Amino acid sequence: MRVNAMDEARVRELQEKFHSLVKEIGSVIIGQEEVIQQALIGLLCGEHLLLEGVPGLGKTLLVRTLGQALGLKFSRIQFTPDLMPADIIGTRILLEDDSGRRYFEFARGPIFANLILADEINRATPKTQSALLEAMQERSVTTGGETYRLEEPFMVLATQNPIEMEGTYPLPEAQIDRFFFKILLTYPTLKELEEIVDRHGRGSYGASVSQILSRTEILEAQRLVSAWPIASPLRRYATRLVYATQPTAESAPESVKRYVEYGASPRAALALVRGAKAHAFLSGEWHARIVDIQAVYYPSLRHRIIRNFRGEAEGIPVEQILQDVFDHVRPEE
Repeated sequence: MRVNAMDEARVRELQEKFHSLVKEIGSVIIGQEEVIQQALIGLLCGEHLLLEGVPGLGKTLLVRTLGQALGLKFSRIQFTPDLMPADIIGTRILLEDDSGRRYFEFARGPIFANLILADEINRATPKTQSALLEAMQERSVTTGGETYRLEEPFMVLATQNPIEMEGTYPLPEAQIDRFFFKILLTYPTLKELEEIVDRHGRGSYGASVSQILSRTEILEAQRLVSAWPIASPLRRYATRLVYATQPTAESAPESVKRYVEYGASPRAALALVRGAKAHAFLSGEWHARIVDIQAVYYPSLRHRIIRNFRGEAEGIPVEQILQDVFDHVRPEE
């Protein structure tokens, strides 16, 4: 991507604003630096994220803080077994004007926001899950024969609890594959936990943040990242990594051939390339590098590997299989 001096100055300005955004969010969210970065990569790519972590790790606070710092509308949807599709997308209601004439008007649901927290998505029925996933894919909702576009930027951050499966409806693999990244939220360190408790004691935990970016600047940054340069050898490296997760591939390591039923889909290769572009942008670089692909490797692939019966029975972690692929496939010299 060639830029003139004016364009270069604007790119640097946007990169600096995203750097300030990371610092602003970090002033509220203690730890979770990698999670914040991956969430911003998803934003820059205009994609949706699946967050997995036990309750109490700050998922809601992260999304709300992100919305404040971006000046975007935030909406939280608590998924429960009795949640209906209309509770998400909205419904048509019957109204009456001053003359007594009745008419239908569409009452918009919480999906009509920029940042959506779909909390515990696996607690809703497949029908309700599908309503959300359709809106994610189409960027619109249809009801009563009318189609309503969702305002950009539009990003869903869906969460699921990995330890409590009773009363849940796990997402089908084909639907999980539509998420750009699967991000794992880890427990805070002892020092971070002490700081969380200290801030609560001072009444400063979860304080509001200043707006750093506007909606127009976010869309501008998304267009820039889409056109960010990445060399052909790096694209081939991304595709080789994904191809090596297929158990029938000659280049697959032994653990893939032994424990994997289905490897990562082509969407994984697209996520690697696009995610690497966004990571390079956030790092202040002018083109994607090997380290950028490697930085987004695990969140791009971890939810797209389906183990076979042997892999499930022996409890082989997907992360270990991905590590074997990572070690087995080397970048081109």
